[in-house]
Amino acid sequence: MKIYITSVFVDDQQKALDFYTEKLGFRKKVDMPTGDYRWLTVVSPDAENGTELLLEPSDHAAVPPFKRAIKQDGIPFASFEVDDLKSEVKRLESLGVEFTQQATEAGGVITAVLDDSCGNLIQLLQRLDD
Repeated sequence: MKIYITSVFVDDQQKALDFYTEKLGFRKKVDMPTGDYRWLTVVSPDAENGTELLLEPSDHAAVPPFKRAIKQDGIPFASFEVDDLKSEVKRLESLGVEFTQQATEAGGVITAVLDDSCGNLIQLLQRLDD
């Protein structure tokens, strides 16, 4: 068994697609109309047949209060691994990405948290060599 797809709730699918592709560097995998919304996924450019991230509309009544609560508490909704966190933070800041937590070392990893501009906090993580 393996993970095929996971999702992140977004306020605006096109804005999310732009952010996740143009700033984070993911590639669009599937873009299919589904009524008022789209089945819209992105993947890592290094694993185009790997796990897909669904940019899921936040329109269910339970989603907005959930997103507000976890964001207000500073809890990231998703976590993405990078090879060089400090360089990635610098690159993303140069593109206007806002960070709510700068690079912080903790227990064998370095993490930083960014605001995806679509209602979510996203953690970036670099594993440190043992």
